[in-house]
Order: sequence, then structure tokens, then C-alpha cells
Amino acid sequence: MKFVRTDRELETPLIDRDLAGHGRLVLLPEGVGEDQLAAEVADADLLLMCYTPVTARVIAAATRLKAIVKYGVGIDAIDIPAAMARGVPVVNIPEYAEDTVAEGAIALMIALAKRLVPLDRQMQGAGWAWPTARWMGSDIAGKTVGIVGLGRIGRSFARMAGQGFRARVIAFNPGMDAAEMAAHGVEKIDDLHDLLGQSDFVSLHCTLNDTTRHIIGAAELAAMKPTAFLINSSRGALVDEAALVAALTGGRIAGAGLDVFSSEPLSLSGHLMSPLFGLPNVLMLPHLTFYTAEAMERLERETLERCDEALAGGPVLVKSRDPRLRAQTRGVRFA
Repeated sequence: MKFVRTDRELETPLIDRDLAGHGRLVLLPEGVGEDQLAAEVADADLLLMCYTPVTARVIAAATRLKAIVKYGVGIDAIDIPAAMARGVPVVNIPEYAEDTVAEGAIALMIALAKRLVPLDRQMQGAGWAWPTARWMGSDIAGKTVGIVGLGRIGRSFARMAGQGFRARVIAFNPGMDAAEMAAHGVEKIDDLHDLLGQSDFVSLHCTLNDTTRHIIGAAELAAMKPTAFLINSSRGALVDEAALVAALTGGRIAGAGLDVFSSEPLSLSGHLMSPLFGLPNVLMLPHLTFYTAEAMERLERETLERCDEALAGGPVLVKSRDPRLRAQTRGVRFA
């Protein structure tokens, strides 16, 4: 058997060791071209991907593919209709990092509120900082935290912000009713701009699709309080990043904590987001809020469970509630 795993920069030793013990494993780098990927999957039994686009052309070239396994959550890089047309199951691992990513978003919120990054830079450069206005932080307790998208990670974030910090938690999620939100300690807000105008911290936790792409644009950033912070640990393309750069460099919002970007990796110059490097009110992470020892162990073990199901010829378990995956009719079973 042959297995292809893209995005080899993300180290998954348990997955690699297990698959290599059952056949030939080909590891491809992030950014591998469509031609090379199509050639490698032509005789592959499994394709495992994290970030690399899996196009209709790649899927058409795969004559014996038993499944496409996204070792992660987001599936917008996979042409799912093309896979369905070929009868190739697509599965992701949606539950491995719910608390992990929520903790990462909370960490970004704390760091922004307490000005931890500029304070650390001051200490590293000068050795001390006196309590002057430039270092004044803010409490989270008693503030309003707005969540856009109340899925698994959003609900974990809501629990931490509400029960942990005693913040008022509100959310915009058109597909969830007020009673369900209330059960999670969250107040439903029907209008996105209303939520943005009330929130001291706005955290994005929705999936990326045609309706959520650039859900935060220039008009939405203008609706935020000038004292509010934006946090994004979900998908970079949820935000119109050009508008965000303009808002941050123009001082129209207080700051931002970002772990995801439309185009990754970033660079210190020549990238749309490059102007944000060095700003004292912006904290940028390299898409690693998911990356803990515990979360990676869960991810690798469950990925191998899905691979074993596909190789055994049985239906592959789909745990995700994403309608794109739930629309599959062949080779899958649903949790």
C-alpha cells in the first residue's frame, strides 16, 4: 500500500511510524505543486493533508484512493464535491483541540488586556517599567466578550470567559437559538454589528465558508469600540486583512491577537500583514494555538483510527457537523 501525507513540516511521528509499518509513506512539503501531488496520489491508497489544497484535478488522478483524511479541522482546502463524485470519503478530526484552541484564544485575550508583550519588550530592553499610563492594562472581569460562531471551540471559549473571568458573554450565531446559547451561559445577539458595538473583546470561532469569508470587514471594524480588541484563532479569511491592517495602523481599534492568516506563512516584509510586525498592540502567532503535546497525541491517534477504517474497507466515521461533510452518502458513517 502507498500513503501520501502533505505538509510534512507539521511533525506527526506516530502517524508516520504507523503508516510506514504498513506500506510506503511519501511525505510532501507544504506548498507542493498540484502536478507533483497529482502524480503522487495516482497510485495512493490514502491521502492525508493539513493545509495543502486538494483540487478536483488531484482527486481525478487518484485511481485507488480510499479516503482523504484531514488531520485537523478546516476542510475548505478540499474539493469535497469532486471527492463525492468519485466516491472518495473525506473526513476530518474536529474534536482534538476544542479546549486547546480556546485556551490559546484566552491567552491572546489576557496578553492584550494586560499589555504583556510590550511590557516584556520593555523589561528585555530597559530592565524595568514604572506604572505610567503607557503600561495601563485592563480587566476582563465585568467586560463584554463577543463571540462570532458558537461551535465547539466557541463554546469552550465562552465557558472560560464567563465562568473563569466573570465576563458577560454574548454571541452571534444565526443557526443557534437563544435557549441553546443560554444553556452555555451565553446571550444571543441577532445582529453582528450590534454585537461588535457592545463588545470589549471580539473572538472569532466560526468555520470558513462562502457566507463567513470576510465576515469582519471595514464596516464591521468600524462598528467596534475604539477600545476593543479583535482575536482570531479560527481562519484568517474570516477577516478582510487589508481592512484590519488599516484599522490597526490607523488606531481605529485597540489591538488584535491573531493566530491565523489568509496567506501563510508570514514574512517580515512583502506580506499583506507585514506592517503589523512591531506594533505594540498586535500579537501574532504562527498558527500554533492548537499545538500542544496533549492535542497532538489526540490528533494523531484519531487520525490513525480513521485511516484504519478506510483501509479495512468499512465506512469512515465522520464526527464533524459541517454540512459539507454530512452531505456525503458513500463510504461514511456519522457520529
